[in-house]
Amino acid sequence: MAETGKKENIVAPRKAEEKDPKGGLTPAGRAAFKAKEGANLKPGVKGSADTPEKMKRKGSFLRRMFTDPSGPMTDDVGKPTRLALSAHAWGEPIPKTAAAAKKLAEKGKKLLGKYREGK
Repeated sequence: MAETGKKENIVAPRKAEEKDPKGGLTPAGRAAFKAKEGANLKPGVKGSADTPEKMKRKGSFLRRMFTDPSGPMTDDVGKPTRLALSAHAWGEPIPKTAAAAKKLAEKGKKLLGKYREGK
């Protein structure tokens, strides 16, 4: 049977230079995302979250990504997945287990609490 002209929603794989092998996106990756989606992505907060903006950004990221992770932290051979490496891109230790991911989510909750208190 022939297709009726429907296009599949296919996402083209990112070029290797757009992904940082240590986790996250490179500046070229953020620029490509901005060109495609129009979003202005900022690099992760690597240092301490010592300002309200940093607390909010880092706390939101940690809660969003690690409260209910969308995948495993390690692959079949024990290497960290891109999801786990994203924590490293934000200056956090790479979680190897679900319990470690939950700890990161709790840290995010605390950061958001501190942000709300200082607001």
